[in-house]
Amino acid sequence: TMQHALSRRSAWFLFGLAFLVVYREVFETILFFAALWTQGHADAIFAGSASAVVLLALIAWVMLRYSRRLPFGTFFAYSSVLIGILAVVLAGKGISGLQEAGLLGITPLPGLPRIPILGVAPALEPVVAQILTLALIALGYWRNKRKGMQVRTLHAETG
Repeated sequence: TMQHALSRRSAWFLFGLAFLVVYREVFETILFFAALWTQGHADAIFAGSASAVVLLALIAWVMLRYSRRLPFGTFFAYSSVLIGILAVVLAGKGISGLQEAGLLGITPLPGLPRIPILGVAPALEPVVAQILTLALIALGYWRNKRKGMQVRTLHAETG
């Protein structure tokens, strides 16, 4: 049910993960805009900002207009899968970034290709971080599925 999908614990987890992802992107965007601004490209910044406001207004209008027909269960299922994928990618990219900054050691994995879009780097540390992230996601999925089955069994016994 919708109430179970938006339980307090999963909502806080989703909020925290979304906050970290958005915070990272905003930080990178500010650095990018600062570099553009200092190079005298203020007009490009204003044009991009105006375009973004128009596009966001259009998306908001479409979502508000058609949200009554939006299948929330399907929406949350797909969005949770996408957030899980993003968490795995960001784990690899984050560890690689720390390695590039010289804050973490590098244990090369020569046979592994670099796949930037997936956050895969030919080093042991980012791969281990991605595997651990994937394991945590799988554990959370398994626990939620098990808890959902227990709730359905309890409702069937009492109802």
